[in-house]
Amino acid sequence: MHIMEGYLPWQWCLVWFAIALPIVFFGINKITKIIRENPEQKMIVALSGAFIFLLSSLKLPSVTGSSSHPTGTGLSAVLYGVSCTAFLSTIVLVFQALLLAHGGITTLGANIFSMGIAGPAVAFVIWFALRRAKVSVPVSMFFAAMLADLVTYVVTALQLTAAFGGAAGYGTAFIDFMTIFAVTQVPLAIVEGAIFSMFAKYLADTRPQIFGLEPKYEGAASA
Repeated sequence: MHIMEGYLPWQWCLVWFAIALPIVFFGINKITKIIRENPEQKMIVALSGAFIFLLSSLKLPSVTGSSSHPTGTGLSAVLYGVSCTAFLSTIVLVFQALLLAHGGITTLGANIFSMGIAGPAVAFVIWFALRRAKVSVPVSMFFAAMLADLVTYVVTALQLTAAFGGAAGYGTAFIDFMTIFAVTQVPLAIVEGAIFSMFAKYLADTRPQIFGLEPKYEGAASA
């Protein structure tokens, strides 16, 4: 979900920019290194960015000053980590702010942090933990993608609470934001998890090396 242009006080805009930008710059260097050392990864990197763009552009009305939508960050978070996902999300968020009036430039730092950093960080940890526990790739991807979406909405609620919760009380404001977001975001997160789970199963069957798996049948790795 994106916080819209001009909705956050300028002090909070600066705070979120200061937190997000170093991670984005680290992601630029990491993506550059990945592509330079493994040119065959260009297509998967582009596909990861395309998922972020397509899914996060499916905007539904939500609480005043924001919107609900899938995030599309699950695949990138699992394959490339948080900083790379932050960079890819930044490209998407700038494009949407300038051309689709979705989000904003002043709120860019806040949106990068919630969608491109916090959600992917949880997705990466969940994926790693489930795979260590020998959970299948599709199931691990389902929970990683779903929680990346849900955590994005929780962090956005926290950001709005920090900016506007003083009058009503921070606890009350947080519960109010969470409750309103949940109406649309929880079903979206489940659907997003299911989409990525199916795609992960396809990749695991046809490109098992992407997930560090052995081919299930001869020729799978070169299919």
